[in-house]
Amino acid sequence: MKVNKAEKLRGQVHELAESMGNLFVETFHYLALFAIGAVTAWAAVMEFLQMVEKGNISIDDILLLFIYLELGAMVGIYFKTNHMPVRFLIYVAITALTRLLISNVSHHNPPDMGVVYLTGAILLLAVAILVVRYASSQFPSVKIENPHRKTGAGSGEHPEVEKGEL
Repeated sequence: MKVNKAEKLRGQVHELAESMGNLFVETFHYLALFAIGAVTAWAAVMEFLQMVEKGNISIDDILLLFIYLELGAMVGIYFKTNHMPVRFLIYVAITALTRLLISNVSHHNPPDMGVVYLTGAILLLAVAILVVRYASSQFPSVKIENPHRKTGAGSGEHPEVEKGEL
């Protein structure tokens, strides 16, 4: 009889600890997402104001704004789905390398082997996106029963998430 009570109490303590742990982790998760989103928006606005103050905008500036846009989209998708598609990180890397390539070629250096390395890196990242997209369509990950995310009215589908990216 006492063993059953002890086992029941152990189960209750375990449930309480798990609930409190989940609360703390999710609270930190959302606070971090809001902080990252706010810092990204703030950096984009400050960069835009510097562009306006400078009086002219270069292709480097536009690509930098695209990087901020992609970072904001990553935060939004992660907030909505609790999933970070690796593709978005690769898109940011491609945009950053493209910005570096354009900056180096048009402003600083004559073309050299650095251009070949940068274009090779961009090509490698583009191939990585193809591999990730192919793998996610051919080998979808296991769907989570209760993913704790916002859903559309009565819809089981999530248009912002591709097949196999749950």
